[in-house]
Amino acid sequence: MLTGTFKKSSYSNGGGCVEARVTDTGAVQVKDSKLTDSPVLSVSAADWKAVIGRR
Repeated sequence: MLTGTFKKSSYSNGGGCVEARVTDTGAVQVKDSKLTDSPVLSVSAADWKAVIGRR
């Protein structure tokens, strides 16, 4: 079950790039918004915070 829909990164500059959403377990799912059938990568919330530089 998902708690949200994919949201496009504010750094995408209107052309698409990365989209992310949070699952009900707290995992973050990430995909390429330019590819219709893009694979989805799931990472823990802690790992996602490390990727985006937040603590």
